[in-house]
Amino acid sequence: MSLCACVGIVVGLLSGCAAPGAASRLTDVPSVAIENMGSDTLVNLALAWAEDYMNRHPEVRISVTGGGSGTGIAALINGTVDIANASREMKPEEIERARANGIEPREFVVARDAIAVVVHPSNPVDGLTLQQIAALYTGEITNWQAVGGEDRAVVLLSRESNSGTYVYFLENVLRLGDPTNQALFSPDTLLMPSSEGISAEIRQNPNAIGYDGLGYVTPDQKTLAVARASGDEYVLPSVKTVNSGAYPISRPLYMYTAGEPQGAVKAYLDWILNEGQARVAELGFVPLH
Repeated sequence: MSLCACVGIVVGLLSGCAAPGAASRLTDVPSVAIENMGSDTLVNLALAWAEDYMNRHPEVRISVTGGGSGTGIAALINGTVDIANASREMKPEEIERARANGIEPREFVVARDAIAVVVHPSNPVDGLTLQQIAALYTGEITNWQAVGGEDRAVVLLSRESNSGTYVYFLENVLRLGDPTNQALFSPDTLLMPSSEGISAEIRQNPNAIGYDGLGYVTPDQKTLAVARASGDEYVLPSVKTVNSGAYPISRPLYMYTAGEPQGAVKAYLDWILNEGQARVAELGFVPLH
């Protein structure tokens, strides 16, 4: 059951059980609704923020749904959400579509994230360079033995293409940040609909490799250290290594609004960027401060 549905049920029960006159007093409380949709990477953090904020501001109702960065951005362009969550920047063509609809997107960086590269705990490989990860995911390397593992075929796991994590990984790992590089995921890559799907497959498949936001990595997966190039230091993802810049696969996480936020939406975003940062590290992400 969704968070907002639960809140609605609780309010209904309170209204039914209250003393005479209490129901009318409840309806006198002003209510503001905020629709928040998008990145699956951000969804758990967004839910935690919404719950905390509603506890402090009972007059505000915040609905949070996932579906991927592309889904949230499309909803913002169409004018059906107040806030779009994204684990990537809006693309130039998305900004143009928004402007064609009379919407000027406003970008807010709300947290930072490391993208962890994960394998089954039995895999003997402990670290890879960015170039090796790119070679694996483009299909240039198809056997673990080529990167120091056992003689086993590599099983590639990825998020689906509407995921901001997919877009970031394509542009910054497969293409190594080179805008002229046109590398693509191997056609043998298994596209998973969610972070949970990647985790489940990693747990049961000793040949699999996947990537996910650090906040979604569970103890029953093995996180690989990553080096920028051969001869460089291999670094594990953490709050410390993201903040220092040592871990090479990290990114900002965004919220977008249709124009400069006003009223309840502005108050909510101000809270996220200040007091709300206390929840960021608890959920495996990197706070701004």
